[in-house]
Amino acid sequence: MATNTKYELKIGPATREGFGRALVALGRENDQVVVCDADLSKSTFTHLFAKEFPERFISCGIAEANMVAIGSGLAASGKIAFVASFSAFVLNKGFEQLRVTAAYPNVPLKVVGTHSGISIGEDGPSQMSIEDLALATSLPGFVVVSPADDVAIFELVKTLAYHPAPCFIRAGRSKAAIIYTEGEKFPIGGSKTLLDGNDLTIIAHGLMVAESIRAAEALEAEGISARVIDMYSIKPHDVEAVHKAVSETGAIVVAEEHLVDGGLGVKIAQTVASATPCVMEFVGVQDRYAESGTPESILDKYGLLARDVISASKKVLARKK
Repeated sequence: MATNTKYELKIGPATREGFGRALVALGRENDQVVVCDADLSKSTFTHLFAKEFPERFISCGIAEANMVAIGSGLAASGKIAFVASFSAFVLNKGFEQLRVTAAYPNVPLKVVGTHSGISIGEDGPSQMSIEDLALATSLPGFVVVSPADDVAIFELVKTLAYHPAPCFIRAGRSKAAIIYTEGEKFPIGGSKTLLDGNDLTIIAHGLMVAESIRAAEALEAEGISARVIDMYSIKPHDVEAVHKAVSETGAIVVAEEHLVDGGLGVKIAQTVASATPCVMEFVGVQDRYAESGTPESILDKYGLLARDVISASKKVLARKK
C-alpha cells in the first residue's frame, strides 16, 4: 500500500461482520470447515454460517470452556474448526482448555473473540475484554492477530483457516473505518506501513489504527512527520518493521484498545530493547477496568482517541530531544 495515501476513513462494517462473511466463504470452498458458538451467534455473526451450513454448526450453549474443548477435538480430527464468543468469555472462561487442548498439543484450533476492548460501550465492564491479547499471546505456539477493518479480518480469517497452528483472531463490535481495499493481503507476522514519516512512528492495531491515522494527519499540519504502522499481527509481529522505525525515526508510540500491561506495547518494547533502545510512549487502558456508557464517551474518558495519540506523540518527541 502506498504510504502517502490520504485516508477518507469512511465508516464500514464492524470486524465481527467481516468474520461472519469470511466463514461463509470458507464454508463454500471447503466442506471440512466447522463452527462452534456459545449461544451468541447473532452477535458474533456465526449465524450467517449456521444458516447456510446448519449441519456443520454446533451451538454449545453458554459454556465457552466446553466449546473450546469440542473445537479442539474437531481440529485434532482433521476439521478446520472455528470457535467464537465474546473475547472476554472465550479467553477468560476457556483459558484452561485453550492451554491444555489447543496450545499444549499444538492443535490448529481457530479461536475468534468478538466485542473486544472497551468500545462495546453500554455492555459494561463484565463483557469488555482488555486482557485478551495478554492471555492469547501467553499461549505457546498461538498466532494472534488484531485486524483494523472489514477487509483485513476477511482476509486474515481465510489465511489463518489453513495455518497449521492454533490462532486467536480479535474482532470488535463497533463499526470500523475503512482502511484497506479489496484484495489486500495480510501475511502472518507482517504489518502495514500506512503513512510514512521520519520524526516518530505510531504503531497500532484494531480500532486504534484509524485514530492513529487521524493523529498523524493532525500532526502533519503542525509540521510533525509521523509514520503509522498497522501491526495487525501481534504474535508473531514484524520485528524488521520495528527495527526500521527505531533506526529511521528514533521514537515510538504504541496505541491499542487493551491494557497497557501485557499488550502489543510490551512486545514492541522487548523488540526495541533487543536492538537500539529509543524513547517510547504507550496509549491504552491504564491498569483499571472501564465502565458502561456510549462507545464514544468511553473511548473519550479512557484516552483512546486521536487526541491522546497526538499528546503521546508530543511527549515522546520532547523526550527524544
